[in-house]
Amino acid sequence: MPVTIKVVETPKELKEFIKFPLKLYKGSPYYVPNIYMDELTTLDPEKNPMGKYSKSKRFLAYKDGKLAGRVIAIINEIANRDWDHKEVRFGWIDFIDDREVSKALIDAVAEFGRENGMTQLTGPLGFTDFDNEGCVVEGFDSISSFALKFNYPYYGAHFEALGMEKVNDWLEYRIFVPDAVPEKVTRAAKMISERYGLHIRKVTKKEALKGNYGQKVFDLINRTYSSLFDFTVLPPEVIDNYIKTYLGLLDLKFVTLVEDSEGKLVGVALTMPSIARAVQKSRGYLFPYGWWRLLKSMYFKYEEALELLLIAVEPEYQNRGVHAILFNEIIPNLIKGGFKYGESNAEMESNTKVQNIWNLYEKQFMRRRRVYSKQI
Repeated sequence: MPVTIKVVETPKELKEFIKFPLKLYKGSPYYVPNIYMDELTTLDPEKNPMGKYSKSKRFLAYKDGKLAGRVIAIINEIANRDWDHKEVRFGWIDFIDDREVSKALIDAVAEFGRENGMTQLTGPLGFTDFDNEGCVVEGFDSISSFALKFNYPYYGAHFEALGMEKVNDWLEYRIFVPDAVPEKVTRAAKMISERYGLHIRKVTKKEALKGNYGQKVFDLINRTYSSLFDFTVLPPEVIDNYIKTYLGLLDLKFVTLVEDSEGKLVGVALTMPSIARAVQKSRGYLFPYGWWRLLKSMYFKYEEALELLLIAVEPEYQNRGVHAILFNEIIPNLIKGGFKYGESNAEMESNTKVQNIWNLYEKQFMRRRRVYSKQI
């Protein structure tokens, strides 16, 4: 029986779209779902602020009368403008190990792209760089972090069979927490602080709101990451939405800021206790008990891993050792919290500046994540 593609149009179909991976990865010890309520917002163009800056269409694939795959096609108008290309992205893609199913899904995305004047198909990517990105092509034997998703090994082979080629790889590492801050880091932190008049700034949630630190952090992220692969510079409405979403969730003792003598933010490290196993156990649902598991993992009984969400340093301060100031502050908190290791976020394989930071610590390569592309 041929594959049938259906456009997601109703709330019921959207729920099927979100829940499909729970069936596909049932029994997998490595898959961590997204939070269901967040998905309802992100995948609804009326609720997602990026809906103002993008076009999208969600598809479900059926074979033999059974749901067999899903994908969303996204035309990110900001990225297309800034990177001067005509790209349709595919994201939230999952499918059974059936070449007819994966082909039907990608064909649907390509057709949506052509209908809207696009000439290139690229993915897996999301609306912004804070969505799930990339297909795991190495490292299938450990649980994924919450921020980055696991997929079965056959995905990459399907994309290549459909004529796609690699356009970008990200690497992920496990960084083991040392028994003490390395002396070299402590010396460098003191020297750099004195040379450039920099200092650590820790804020409470009340101070963060009053001082508009959420906006400052995202403005710094926009400046720091603007030259990285296909990065989407976040517009004000999207920044406001992320601040509302994450400020109440993050434990700010794991957020480290560096300011200059005039109080300008020049560096930030966003980290959080891992919630991967808590979300996995609750299958992405906050109720009836998921909310408590999340709170416990974030505030009371930490898992052994910390998620190193991002490090951003003002471009003019890069290569000046600001990361030493950040880690001189972070490491004692990790030791005190009993964390065994940090899970790095995805780092571009060409971004040697970030990867060189980890050379001071014991590390383990965990996985490689890839984005594919082809002309349509």
